[in-house]
Amino acid sequence: MTDKRPAAQDIPETAPREPQPVSRPSLWNRNFRLFFVARTVAVFGDGMVPVALAAGLLGAGHPGSSVGYALAAWIGPFAVLVLFGGVLADRFTPRRMMITADALRLVGASVLAASFATGDPSVWVVYGLSAVSGVGAALFQPGVASIVPRIAHDVQQANAVLRVCEALMTMAGPAFAGLVVGLTGGAGAGAVFAANAVTFAVSGIFLFLLRLPPVGDPVKRGSLLAELVVGWHEFTARSWLWGVIAIWTVYGLTVAGPMLPLTAVLVTEAHGSGTYGALMAVNGAGSVAGGLLALRLRPRRPLAAGAVALLGVVANLLVLGLGMPVLGLGIGQFAGGAAFAFWLVMWSTTVQTHVPADALNRMHAYDVSGSLLMMAAGRALAGPVAEALGAEKVLLAGVVIMLGVVGVLLGARPIRELRRVA
Repeated sequence: MTDKRPAAQDIPETAPREPQPVSRPSLWNRNFRLFFVARTVAVFGDGMVPVALAAGLLGAGHPGSSVGYALAAWIGPFAVLVLFGGVLADRFTPRRMMITADALRLVGASVLAASFATGDPSVWVVYGLSAVSGVGAALFQPGVASIVPRIAHDVQQANAVLRVCEALMTMAGPAFAGLVVGLTGGAGAGAVFAANAVTFAVSGIFLFLLRLPPVGDPVKRGSLLAELVVGWHEFTARSWLWGVIAIWTVYGLTVAGPMLPLTAVLVTEAHGSGTYGALMAVNGAGSVAGGLLALRLRPRRPLAAGAVALLGVVANLLVLGLGMPVLGLGIGQFAGGAAFAFWLVMWSTTVQTHVPADALNRMHAYDVSGSLLMMAAGRALAGPVAEALGAEKVLLAGVVIMLGVVGVLLGARPIRELRRVA
């Protein structure tokens, strides 16, 4: 038998092929661009509201407490109803609920604009319309988390980009509202609420244009109460999830809640309101830096990396409690803003990639509700506790508590070892 294989010299030489780079879809697809615009204008509009309420109510001769009551009228319905907002978003799709929420808030902001433009509305009218806006926020918020994994191939990149944008808009919204109030004088509140209404209209239109891919096979739904129970079971089945949120309730009550009002009081009394505003801008710049850092870093254990980053919040609390000069306070605000932004990207991405899509809205609602209620309680208790112990001591106690929070996050094995989903 003869060998029919060709001789080596008969085999044509071919150059080795270079490995071809894998083409990845761009983050900025049509759906993400639409959602980005909707989210940008919504956060920009939300930032206007406290300035508009303060200008309108104080300008009409109402006491300063009326501004706090108006904000409480917003946060109360939001905190109570956001759980039902999560159930409704899972049932009727988050896009529909967010469009409904924008329509509801558009009506409320438009009525407030007309009321302040034509005269001085009753405080009860303002409280009622603030409550309507809070209901809209409760319907809107759960969908913010669940839409991202449906429109972005890279969830962490999308969350980081959105976080940078939100930080910028959080600074731009109040600045724009203050400029409008300064230019328009007595009619400022009405003009700001009119601009606020426009942001809800733009957000609703861009969300309407979204075309989301289906989540999967239809899921059998029960009553609202049954859906809440199912969501609770999904929540408690993940030890890393309920563990972080349990830790975060302690953080909200003892650190995050008191930190904002106590910072405002200490900095304003020692250095003036202008310095306080500048420090808040520095905090926002830190948030931008934290979001940009999250664009670059992809830790294998995102929650562990986020917990380490939270040491920046410890630094911020320390310089505040020690009464450092303005430069030190600025460094602390920048570090705190960057740390918190990086943590939020790690946390949001982890939840969005580990929780099933058909339960994600409810999981996000449980997270928001628990955190918000504890932060509200912490803010309410900050004044009396600070009067009894001193604001500096409360902030320094926050340093110890925050170190404990970081230690528990890193010490809990389900949290520390949870790995990133590619």
